[in-house]
Amino acid sequence: MLSARTFDRTLVFQGWVLGFSVLASISQGDSVRAQTQPNLPLVNDVHYSNEVGVAPDADQIVEAETALQASSVYGGSLWERPNFTGDWLGSRSLLAEGGFKFTGDFTNYYQGVVNGGRNQHFKFGGHSDYVFDFDMEKVAGAKGMFIRVRGETQFGEFVNLDSGSLLASNTSGLFPTIGEQATALTEFTVTQFLSETFGVFAGKLQTMDGDQNDFASGRGKTQFMNVAFVANPGLFRTVPYSSYGVGCVVLGADQQPLLTFTAIDPIDRSTELNLDKVFEEGVTLSAEGRVRTDFFGMKGHQLLGLVWSSRDVALLSSGPRLILPNFATPTSNESWAMYWNFDQYLFVDPCDQSKGWGLFGRATIADAATNPLEYFLSIGVGGNSRIAGRSNDTFGAGVYYAGTSSEIPGFLFGDNGQGAELFYNYQVTPSFHLTTDLQFVNPSLKFVDDSFLFGFRGKLDF
Repeated sequence: MLSARTFDRTLVFQGWVLGFSVLASISQGDSVRAQTQPNLPLVNDVHYSNEVGVAPDADQIVEAETALQASSVYGGSLWERPNFTGDWLGSRSLLAEGGFKFTGDFTNYYQGVVNGGRNQHFKFGGHSDYVFDFDMEKVAGAKGMFIRVRGETQFGEFVNLDSGSLLASNTSGLFPTIGEQATALTEFTVTQFLSETFGVFAGKLQTMDGDQNDFASGRGKTQFMNVAFVANPGLFRTVPYSSYGVGCVVLGADQQPLLTFTAIDPIDRSTELNLDKVFEEGVTLSAEGRVRTDFFGMKGHQLLGLVWSSRDVALLSSGPRLILPNFATPTSNESWAMYWNFDQYLFVDPCDQSKGWGLFGRATIADAATNPLEYFLSIGVGGNSRIAGRSNDTFGAGVYYAGTSSEIPGFLFGDNGQGAELFYNYQVTPSFHLTTDLQFVNPSLKFVDDSFLFGFRGKLDF
């Protein structure tokens, strides 16, 4: 039976969703979603040019075009603009023209275990991201320099402990710290491009936007909810979510990251701002490459990466993003993992090349002596809806298999874990999306039944 507090939260959430649904029902036609580039690891919306000697009249033309573009992105009615708060009486466009961009969201979840698992409860929780991007050439004349700052807030409760799985059923419940209501500065990255295609970066890095996939990323807010389809969980033992580090990036012909190399403090410092102990317990090194493919004459990507950590920790330590019971083990001073993912479009809308659907997959192999997940596999399908008139909606369906290390004591794990997820993301307006999500989890933990989870997600971009 629902408590009075949970019932009140449920009414608030349902009322919020109902209000937007009623507004959407009186709108005419399909809303137009703003076309944006995918969120990229460490570098986003970066375009560096070394052109010099541009005539003043050309500069004026470029500035006018920039202002017009910014106005068209942020302006329009509620049924057209991608941000709920709009253009802030024109000031948002002016700020973007001057090199400052702000994006944020307010995402709520109402999700629960309906059968099996460890506990059968519905819980209400949420997460917000606040991202500030600075083009320092426009702000201060520093050509090729870009700064990104990210803040995060987690609130409410999540069901990640209720399913009995190592892998969180709700990714947003992991950040900035697992299961805690907190606000933190998780990213402050300075990127300096030294040429059109090569740049260096340093600062407080967040790693969730690496391992990109067109159909299975989105930080748990725009596509799948289960972390098995948002990132590669085989990396959680070696790679912190947010910590201090340095690196370099090479851009491809499409101005997207082609190669990325990073050296990062192996300790998660999501809620810390102290630099005194950086790299005190070792280092995590990573190299990642992502190339575009055109199999079948359609867009796709192949990604391959390798990570190694020298941190001295307990063997089979789960890190802060795998839900593993505590047990006594000796220590090891290194661990490694290799990972791969792909996405491949099978259909592209002839009227809008940015829309389509296709296949995706991920795989990991890791050091069985130090990583709770010796290997990991996932595969699925996703993309834009094929329902007539609903091309801005998205969907996804996937299955995963998590091979637990044979070094884990037998009294904890009876078998490898596996699961599946199905979601449909309905665009109410370009700034508000409502998702229905269904998951099945066969946990690897002993004495925990298979679980079925059902939930809703409401995401408002402001």
